[in-house]
Order: sequence, then structure tokens, then C-alpha cells
Amino acid sequence: MFSRPLNAYLSARNRHYAWVVAFVTFLTMLVTAGAVGAPGVFMVPLQEEFRWSASEVSGALAIRFALFGLMGPFAAAFMNRFGVRRMMLISMGIVVSALLLSLGMNRLWQLVLLWGVVVGLGTGLTAVVLGATIATRWFAQRRGLVMGFLAASTATGQLVFLPLLASLTEHSGWRVALGLVCGAILFSALLVLLLMRDRPADLGLAPYGGDMSGAPPAPSGGLGAALLLPLIILKDAARTPTFWILFGTFFVCGASTNGLIQMHFIALCGDYGLAAVGAAGFLAMMGLFDFIGTVGSGWLSDRFDNRWLLFWYYGLRGLSLLYLPFSGFSLYGLSIFAIFYGLDWVATVPPTVKLTADRFGPERANVVFGWIFAGHQLGAASAAFGGGLSRTALNSYLPAFIAAGALCILAALLALAIRPGARQGRRLAAA
Repeated sequence: MFSRPLNAYLSARNRHYAWVVAFVTFLTMLVTAGAVGAPGVFMVPLQEEFRWSASEVSGALAIRFALFGLMGPFAAAFMNRFGVRRMMLISMGIVVSALLLSLGMNRLWQLVLLWGVVVGLGTGLTAVVLGATIATRWFAQRRGLVMGFLAASTATGQLVFLPLLASLTEHSGWRVALGLVCGAILFSALLVLLLMRDRPADLGLAPYGGDMSGAPPAPSGGLGAALLLPLIILKDAARTPTFWILFGTFFVCGASTNGLIQMHFIALCGDYGLAAVGAAGFLAMMGLFDFIGTVGSGWLSDRFDNRWLLFWYYGLRGLSLLYLPFSGFSLYGLSIFAIFYGLDWVATVPPTVKLTADRFGPERANVVFGWIFAGHQLGAASAAFGGGLSRTALNSYLPAFIAAGALCILAALLALAIRPGARQGRRLAAA
């Protein structure tokens, strides 16, 4: 509605509309991160109000993580076929509907259905592939920096939402806090409706730093073609070792971030006497440093070997997780953990996206990355359930954190097994 006059205003001042699209995408991913991370604040209140165990709540939320990831490649195909703007609005509509309905839930199956299945499907319609789609479609230059900026929205979502949600939950209950999340999603949806466009060509533009010849045409076909294409691309991509290395390392990434820290860190701190608001403050600190680290990672991914970047990111993350049990859960110890862990919370995303685009071609990078991101969310689901199971069976979350640290060290070594060189998956590039 307002995109054409705003584009004319920016063009007259030699500014590209791609930055408006990047900002709206950042805000959308930010509020989605708030919706995805909010249950980490609500875990203990839900257990206390409904007498659900940690493993029961974790199991429901593990379904959401799995669906969030498994929808990724299909979300990319839907965006390619039906438009980014339309899919963003559908996604936010589904998520808000499920969250509003959950205000009246009182049975475990309702938690599984609404927060597990429906929110998982709704958030999965955009997922992280939204950032990869915008970065590869709207930017020919500064792609790594933009991907870092968009990936950092997860951290910013924590920085903005989680301490506030924890405070609201403590003083007014989890339902009031959940209402705030719904309001933020609706505001973001309004901006998408007014400002978002699917492709630079919709405004007669070339991608930032590129030309019109490099813009692929919108794909044809209906829903059946959109559902089949990700499976065809998976079949071709799965023939290359690089795909499986990126899939495996991103599995570890999910197991050591979303599914573990985002879901269980506040409850873990509660076991050591730290209130939820204080623990959320450390998550906010992680978010602040991750914003710095992830934007910096995007800048580095445009300039250095991305395999070595992944080696250092996974290695340092693993060491920080192995340090956590020895932090004493003091202000000083947790601050050190929050800084070093936070610097590479999602710093792995820009080099992973860059490697995917370099090896499989920018025209299908978002779909291939969608499958790689599915590995990330399967890892997150495993850690979400495994952390709750560890707490229920062993009366401690620490074994899950130590196992995640060891997996990060393994992922660091595995990243170096990616062969340097030209594009792989020739059939993908030629298709």
C-alpha cells in the first residue's frame, strides 16, 4: 500500500528499498523469536498451575521445535511460489490465533495441540528461511552482513521480550505476558501488510548491488508443485557430503541453543536459587552479545573461510557450555558464561547460509537451507525433551548441558571436513 511512494521517496535520495524490506523482516523475526522463546519463561508457572511435569511440558514444546524445522524447506518453496508477504501474514495469523486460544487451556493435550502443533506449523511457515530468502533475493552485495543482521533478530527478541515477560509473569501471570506477545505480532503484521514486497522487480528494482539480469523469475505451478519441489531438491542435495555435514552441525547448533538454553536455562537457574527475572536478565545479556557476535559473523563471513568460522564458533560454544556447571551460578560466573556463550549464539547462521549458497546456488539456497535448518530444529527438539527428561529422571539439568558442550566440540571438528572449492550439486544449479 505504501511501498511505491516510499520507494520513490528513497530512490530520490539514492536509498534502496531493500533496507526497508530487511527492517520489516527483522521486526517479524524478532516478534516470532519472542513467541518461540516465551514458553521458556512460562515453564515453571505452567508446572505449578496445572501440576504438569517438566518432561510433559518439554515434550509438548519439543513437537513445536520439530515442526518449526520440518516446515522450513516447504516454507521456502511456498515463499517462492505464493510470495513472501502472503506467507508472513498467514504465519502470524496462525500463531496469534493459537496463542489467544491457549489463554483458556487447562489440559495437557491443549498445550500439545496449540503450543506444540499449531504454533510449530505457524512459525515454521517463515522460520529462519525467511531471513535467507530476503538476504539472497534482495541483496547481491552485503548478503552476509544482512543475514547476520536478520539472524540476530533472535537475540534481540530475547533482549526485548524475555526480561519483560518474566517480570509480567511474576507480577500479573503468564496470560498477561502472552497477551503482550500477541500484541507485538499483530503490530508486526500491520507493517508487513503496508510495506513488504515479494521481490525487487515488484518495484522495478534490481537487488541491492546487482542488476535485473540476476533476478530469477517467479516459479510457476500450484500447491502440488510447491510441495514436491523441496523433496526433489532434497534428493539432489543429499547426494553431497557437504549437505550432511551442514545438516549434522546445524543439528548440534539447535541442540545447544534453542532447545537447551532457551527452554531450560531459566528453570536450571531456579534449581540454584536464582529467580526467573534474574535468569531472564542473563538471557538478555546473551541476547545483547549475540546481536554483536552475529552481525560481526555476517561481516566476517563475507571475508574469511566460513569453514574455519564454524570451527571457532562451535568450539567456543562447546567450551562455554562445559564451563557452566563450574560457574557456581554466581553473578560473576554466569556473567562470564553469558558473554562468551552469547557472542556466538546464532553466529553459526551467516557462514552456514553462505556455504549453502556457494555450494548449491543462490536460486535454491533457501530451500536447501530449509532442509539444513530442519536438522537444527530436530536437534532443538531433542534437547528440549532431553533436558526435561534429565530433570525428571536425574533431578538435574546439568547432564544435558554437558552433553551439548561435547557435541559442539565434535561439530567444530566436523565443519573442517567440508571441502573447499566450487559449487556442488550440479543438478541443483542446472535445474
